[in-house]
Amino acid sequence: MGRLEGKVAVITGGNSGIGAKAAELFAKEGAKVVISARRVQQLEEVASAIRENGGEVLSVPCDISKSEQCTALVQKALEAYGAVDVLVNNAGVLDSGLDAIEKITDETIDYLIDINTKGTLYVTRECAKHMMEKKAGSIVNVSSVAGYCGNGGAAYVTSKAAIIGLTKNIAMRGAGVNVRCNAICPGTVVTPMTMGLDREKLDKDMFGAMSKHADNSLPPCTAEEVANILLFLASDESAAMTGQVMVVDHGADL
Repeated sequence: MGRLEGKVAVITGGNSGIGAKAAELFAKEGAKVVISARRVQQLEEVASAIRENGGEVLSVPCDISKSEQCTALVQKALEAYGAVDVLVNNAGVLDSGLDAIEKITDETIDYLIDINTKGTLYVTRECAKHMMEKKAGSIVNVSSVAGYCGNGGAAYVTSKAAIIGLTKNIAMRGAGVNVRCNAICPGTVVTPMTMGLDREKLDKDMFGAMSKHADNSLPPCTAEEVANILLFLASDESAAMTGQVMVVDHGADL
């Protein structure tokens, strides 16, 4: 306990799945947690659960695809707690069909890039301004094994691979001022988002290609397992790590 004592952590996509579990865990470890998401009711349910367990939390509705809302999110965190020590860029969306490159639509491209890529850039930019000035901070990006290995729909892979490049860029910029940035790349994780995929809508060509390059007999990750790794990267225990990309998939994609 107390691994994040005195720290302020902003977690996007904090209303369910990995984000909710990370918020609960970070609060138990002493952090003041700021959670954001688009779905207000779910966000408040997570916040209430944290408070019931003695944690301190601020919930801020935010659509990260909107630059001005990202600016407001970080400003509210600073107004409430005076600092942002940790940022977990967890908010993200999947396409419904894992569409191969020759089948993706403009609408799918815009949807995934606006949230997964541009949204991460928007939030990180605002937090980085503060962290660079105070010369301290840990940014943890939730990419995907799809962005690392290419096993997903073309637009989704693109949106998540960009996060890996961004991670290394921020780490390079921040190394001299004690601002770290690392990324995790989860494989299949049991969350409402992944479990909600309709198999009938999946691109059979893309799904077949993916199946040839992964061991699907291995178990999926749980949100709790991923949250534990986020905790390590957020905490001072990983102080010597920056610019690293960690695949979290029980070895399915080795």
